[in-house]
Amino acid sequence: ALAAAARAGEEEGGEGNRSSRGDGGASHQYLSCSGAIPIQRGREGGVLRRAGGTEAVVELARLAGLPPLGLHATMRVSGLAALREATARWGLPHASTADLVARQRQQQKLVERCGPPVTMPTRHGEFIAHTYRSLVDGQEHIALVKNRPVFRTVGSSGGGAGIAPTDLRPFSSQPAGATAPLVRVHSECCTGDVFGSLRCDCGPQLEKALQAIELDGCGVLLYLRGQEGRGIGLGAKMHAYALQEQGVDTLDANLQLGLPADSREYGTGAQILADLGIRDMRLMSNNPKKFSGLAGFGLRIVERVPSHVAPNPNNIKYLRTKEERMGHLLDLADKIDPGGVGGDAI
Repeated sequence: ALAAAARAGEEEGGEGNRSSRGDGGASHQYLSCSGAIPIQRGREGGVLRRAGGTEAVVELARLAGLPPLGLHATMRVSGLAALREATARWGLPHASTADLVARQRQQQKLVERCGPPVTMPTRHGEFIAHTYRSLVDGQEHIALVKNRPVFRTVGSSGGGAGIAPTDLRPFSSQPAGATAPLVRVHSECCTGDVFGSLRCDCGPQLEKALQAIELDGCGVLLYLRGQEGRGIGLGAKMHAYALQEQGVDTLDANLQLGLPADSREYGTGAQILADLGIRDMRLMSNNPKKFSGLAGFGLRIVERVPSHVAPNPNNIKYLRTKEERMGHLLDLADKIDPGGVGGDAI
């Protein structure tokens, strides 16, 4: 469209329009058209729901009193330092997504409690269950908090006060020098968590997380519902499985169905963790996507704890796709027995 407009200007202005002019006219030969420009739609709930570039653009436009749309360009060099250098060079104002999240947190809230804290005995140990409801889609989520001498100073072997079952912010009084709580943010997987499907590693990861938090004595298992199949839903997940049985990997199966490879968002989970009083955490995860956008919620990851489980013949291709194409930190090459699938937990 830009090139067509430039050609029209050429025909109207003649040869003198072939170079940049003071009145803004320019020939199409000076325009660089990179091809198709994708149009993206931000999530309802903005940066508090998903701390992404699309949502940040829309939020900035709204704050400026403009229609909620804008241009999202990607810099060749990523990182906040590169952004600061570019804005200083061109004399432009700048802000980070974390800045926008922090501002919106002061004005908006996307979750509310939907039940009182209650004791939840499990085969892994006793926890305190906290339930929340999303104000965006009505989905309910649950956080299992360890209710045992929780706050241990670094190097200590225990001691300290436990969490009362009625405490709404069990981690808000964490003393200086205390070990950060162990946190697992787990996406709902009916097939793996409930039925023990061997196609994925979700069920074993959930079990391992509860065991680790029980052993550690200080932490929370946050179970986010409505994220089946990386957010595509149970029925679509079965369609994806059918494609995988024909040789398509887990990522391309979603794409062939016209669905995103991973549509999960963690803004809701971040608000829940902040509401529980979490500030610093040891995050139990292999997925780098869970690490971004947390600063604006007042959350800080002080350590990443791997969540590796033993592979099996039914999920080894799935795990390799997650590592090689989706950036998950699995270290499969070092953990799988060359003579077989592998036995030790990875």
